[in-house]
Amino acid sequence: MSSSSPLNANGIGVTAILEMIKNNEIKFVDFRFSDYAGQWLHITHCSDMIGEEELTKGVAFDGSSICAWKAINESDMILMPQLDTAFTDPFANVPTLVLFCDVIEPANNKGYDRDPRYTAKKAEEYLQKSGIGEVAYFGPEPEFFVFNDVRFEANEYGNFYSIDSEEAPHNSSKIVDGGNLARRVQKKGAYFAPMPIDTGQDLRSEIIETMRQVGLTPILHHHEVATSQFEIGFKYSTLVGTADNIQKFKYVVHNVCHAYGKTATFMPKPIYADNGSGMHVHQSIWKDGQNLFVGNDHAGLSELALFYIGGIIKHARAINAFANPTTNSYKRLVPGFEAPVLLAYSAKNRSASIRIPHVVNEKARRIETRFPDPASNPYLCCAALIMAGIDGIKNKIHPGEPKNQDLYHSSEKELKKIPTVARSLREALSALDKDREFLLQGNVFTDEQIDAYIDLKLKEVERYEQMPHPVEFEMYYNN
Repeated sequence: MSSSSPLNANGIGVTAILEMIKNNEIKFVDFRFSDYAGQWLHITHCSDMIGEEELTKGVAFDGSSICAWKAINESDMILMPQLDTAFTDPFANVPTLVLFCDVIEPANNKGYDRDPRYTAKKAEEYLQKSGIGEVAYFGPEPEFFVFNDVRFEANEYGNFYSIDSEEAPHNSSKIVDGGNLARRVQKKGAYFAPMPIDTGQDLRSEIIETMRQVGLTPILHHHEVATSQFEIGFKYSTLVGTADNIQKFKYVVHNVCHAYGKTATFMPKPIYADNGSGMHVHQSIWKDGQNLFVGNDHAGLSELALFYIGGIIKHARAINAFANPTTNSYKRLVPGFEAPVLLAYSAKNRSASIRIPHVVNEKARRIETRFPDPASNPYLCCAALIMAGIDGIKNKIHPGEPKNQDLYHSSEKELKKIPTVARSLREALSALDKDREFLLQGNVFTDEQIDAYIDLKLKEVERYEQMPHPVEFEMYYNN
């Protein structure tokens, strides 16, 4: 990894960027943007070809190559760099400056509706225009897995996957040169485990030190419940700022793990019968320097905050299409693995899909939506959450009474009274198709954008549903 110093680019202009390029001997400028699925994409330009025009008017690229974006006959688009996002790439051997970009339509010089970052920006603007609040803060908790070896194949004549980790319980019986030192825990037993059982301590510390180089503010790290599953906490930000930070965080995690000879994944459920990875999202709305979620209702929440929760609960299954956007997401959202499948809210109760965390300082009062996962496109996930919350506030959707009991051990009769999240991606997409009006407010999302997203994701669903699975051979081959 490069040892070049990080660049603080808050509030900078063109002159400052050009000085950064000169003073840090930057050879390349990387223009980065996100596609529908949340994948970070980039184009690299030589720094001596970058001047005021490129930084203020953007650079051209082919939009037809991005899945579910432009047709070949309307492919020309513009990447407009956001100068206050600049940082030096800690993984590039040759000094490289990274700039987040918005995607612009050349025909009208406006944002492109299918650019997820533009959608997130419109959601922030909608909050302000609504008069409800000036800014929404989001704090994500993306969990992830780190493995030593991953192999898979899927074709017409067979499919398989194989995962291995030095932490995996099955390696307790493995013959190892120099001896097997054991020090492994059983399934679902690794939460807060110390070294040497926790094999990721130094790896996570390295990730945190690299996070600082790209402008993130780390808070903590620890082993999660599942084998080789980790969590790293970092500071909250605005809606767009948080989505940007998640993209940077994933980039750092993937590259540090790669440098360690390991592979990281934000796939929600890579291990059968063990806990999956979530991305709990903390949220609050502020106005005139005041946290509007502070009040005298349940757990110190305001009535406005309860209405916000009511909106999320009402629209949860449509939100699932963005917050849980893979077929694998619904292998996590099943009872029995600390998965927040029940659409209820409660103080401190981790079995509810919306939790009100305990806080020492009232200014930190917030809600935590627990069903999203880290495979989501952070721009679309956060935008969908706030649009549902605003709808709840505008229409005074009360979420009912809190559920403070352990919902995991409720009776069958009690559970039937509590709504649940979608059970599959197909069900979530169907819910989005029917329940989209709250997203269309303020032109934050558009019908065309949602239709394109549903079509894109249905292709994934159809491939998944049509592919024979190894477990089907085990269950049915000899019938």
